[in-house]
Amino acid sequence: MKERPEGVTFMGNPLTLVGDEIKAGVKAPDVEVLDNELAPVKISSFDGKIVVVSSVPSLDTPVCDTETRRFDDEISKLDFDVEILTISMDLPFAQKRWCGAAHAKKVKTLSDYRDASFGTSYGVLIKELRLLARAVFVLDKGRIVRYVQLIKEITNEPDYNEVLSAVKELR
Repeated sequence: MKERPEGVTFMGNPLTLVGDEIKAGVKAPDVEVLDNELAPVKISSFDGKIVVVSSVPSLDTPVCDTETRRFDDEISKLDFDVEILTISMDLPFAQKRWCGAAHAKKVKTLSDYRDASFGTSYGVLIKELRLLARAVFVLDKGRIVRYVQLIKEITNEPDYNEVLSAVKELR
């Protein structure tokens, strides 16, 4: 499996990303993750829809919590249908607890804890931490990646306006 040393940083310290870097224009890998009830969910189950896939290290951290709430709120305001998926290595039980506490409206939280297939297929698995890097992928209705934002310093939030602009272009 390909490794990308210094793919991201955590508080300025370099970390290695595992997997090939995903770029705009490619077909998004179809991987299986788990929903909050431990049921398998394939990325392809959202084919035919515009999808925002947000990978985060852990919903139990302030930046990931803020990011996921913000995307939940922003995507809920759109006047067209967009799926928002937040994928982390958190256990499904913790994700379910987060959804209840956050009163999530639109976001679907999915777990990659079992085999890290999302992390390695999308090139966002952090080798040293076995967590996912902070990244956002916008997929069109044919599951083609139309926009990618890999946040270099994982303690930073993404550029929400750029992501929302990319989503609106697919309308």
